[in-house]
Amino acid sequence: MSAWEKLRELHGERGKRSMTGLFDRDPNRFETYSARCGDLLMDYSKTRLDAEIFDSLITLAKSRNLEDRRDAMFSGALINETERRAVLHTALRNLSGDPVFVEGQDVMPGVLATLYQLKDFATGLRSGEIKTASGQVFTDVVNIGIGGSDLGPVMANVALSPYADGPRCHFISNIDGADITETLQGLNPATTLVIVASNTFTTTETMTNASTAKDWLLGSVSAADIGQHLVALSTAEDKTAAFGIAPDRVFGFEDWVGGRYSVWGPIGLSLMLAIGPDHFTEFLRGAEEMDTHFRNAPLAQNLPVILGLVGVWHANICGYNTRAVLPYDQRLARLPAYLQQLDMESNGKGVAMDGTGLKYRSGPIVWGEPGTNGQHAFYQLIHQGTRIVPCEFMVARRGHEPDLAHQHNILIANCLAQSEALMRGRDKKRACKLMRDQGFEGAELDRQAAHRVFPGNRPSVTMMYDQLTPRTLGKIIALYEHRVFVEGVIWGINSFDQWGVELGKRLANRLLPLVNGEQTDDPHDGSTLGLLASLSE
Repeated sequence: MSAWEKLRELHGERGKRSMTGLFDRDPNRFETYSARCGDLLMDYSKTRLDAEIFDSLITLAKSRNLEDRRDAMFSGALINETERRAVLHTALRNLSGDPVFVEGQDVMPGVLATLYQLKDFATGLRSGEIKTASGQVFTDVVNIGIGGSDLGPVMANVALSPYADGPRCHFISNIDGADITETLQGLNPATTLVIVASNTFTTTETMTNASTAKDWLLGSVSAADIGQHLVALSTAEDKTAAFGIAPDRVFGFEDWVGGRYSVWGPIGLSLMLAIGPDHFTEFLRGAEEMDTHFRNAPLAQNLPVILGLVGVWHANICGYNTRAVLPYDQRLARLPAYLQQLDMESNGKGVAMDGTGLKYRSGPIVWGEPGTNGQHAFYQLIHQGTRIVPCEFMVARRGHEPDLAHQHNILIANCLAQSEALMRGRDKKRACKLMRDQGFEGAELDRQAAHRVFPGNRPSVTMMYDQLTPRTLGKIIALYEHRVFVEGVIWGINSFDQWGVELGKRLANRLLPLVNGEQTDDPHDGSTLGLLASLSE
């Protein structure tokens, strides 16, 4: 019997068991089904896993050669097979400098040299040594990018705002003119630095916004001095030079760093400018700590492995199609959107590594919002809807506002209450008592009670950490990166390409002449042609 078959059999036998019953039978269940990496605690006891199911999941991971694939990734092997590339975002936070080879060449000297260049630039700009064209101090930084060149820096800047003591950072990603208009409104071009983040310097949205921002700068800065207000995060030095950016203002990264994994290097420059090189190093150090844990911890105590296996159990065996990421931390408001890209762009695949169609479902839909806001929005569906949504809660033991500790305690209480309520639910008997105490009788009591029944038995994982520091944030992001890797290995897919984004881009380029009113013989379907015709109404 294969590991998949064993898991399906166990689910058939035990899939309806009460989670509260599991706790009743095992007083030590929390200790058994929780794991740690430093201050980060992951509690997965509120799932229907038991010893035999968990062991079968570990067996599944081993049968998919997870450990060998993991070691191959860290060693620089070309595991992104469709693009024949290594996958080495982990090298960007390899602060030890231990050698990492790609096709026989140690990449670490180049990685560390770039990191030192970034630190020198950030230190100079933050101190005022690097000045504007008019000799002033830079007050604002505008990062222009899209996808991983935007989501990572935005998320991290919001998350680490208590540590921000540098220039104010702003972000532009959407081609919609409203984005750049509202972002630049109120900024002074004479004291603003514009970062253009595009590895190829060809991304349509980014380069269009960059040209608009450059024109905006030219309203206050001469063409001869424009380079002092521009930085490129790119390897296309010919294109950056043509744009007016000096070579010492260009910071590149290799093709073995995917966009959604790139916040650790030059793409994180805006974060380094905001929080400073020392705190940025702590951010890297937290990710490096999780890398070490992922490489060395036994599978049964390994946070990324466990989180990935829980995800596979829920998605493939239990048949749950989505997962909700619910940080009870306002500064992690952009984390669900960041993880949407990380997870769904990586594992939203229908083709196995060998080119055959996938035989089972791959990546689930990832979504979420911070608590407690979500409680007043979509938690109704989570608690009483017809779909079961596994939830992943996050909360800090303490916040950054000691004078508002009483509010943080309310936040923690809400977080813990939600996971408990999802598990416990409320049966008809208790609902009837509740309604009886409110004066209802007979058929009306039964009708009202039915609306107060909570099915319960709905799974969740809770992650608790001491405080949202740069190091903790690095650990959390790396945890999810490796979780995506674990799930991708088990599903047998390439988590590091993204061909699904290409077709729409190509069609947009073909449609633009028609949108501009230019003639073209490029054929399109009747719906598209009808919509194009409506533009002139």
